[in-house]
Amino acid sequence: MTAPAGTRSTASRLAGHNRISTQALSSTAQAVAAEHFGIPASAIRVSWSDDEGLLALSLALPVTMPPLDAVVKDPGLVERTGGSVWERVHAAKPVLLQRITYLTGSILSLVDIRVTGIRVQEGSRVR
Repeated sequence: MTAPAGTRSTASRLAGHNRISTQALSSTAQAVAAEHFGIPASAIRVSWSDDEGLLALSLALPVTMPPLDAVVKDPGLVERTGGSVWERVHAAKPVLLQRITYLTGSILSLVDIRVTGIRVQEGSRVR
């Protein structure tokens, strides 16, 4: 069947390429990680690598934690604020992978997170 005169078929309207720049991917990854960890996006370093045709994301970032004197006074505070650094980072990986994949349409194979420091979070709840 042919398309009516003056109209284009669905296939021809979809022809072409869509490309998302590395900068756009990086900015999106920074924003998602910043929101998740409650830190400024500028504190997050992003790098990408090829993982057998898929994108592997590496993040380097500081993690917020409650003040140590508050933890000494209330040992349960660590659990109530998201757990240890390792637990929080480990739990964040699938969440970040899913969210960044959803927002960008790019298929990520994995998310690696390297903790570069600790930021003491005074007064408010740590995520």
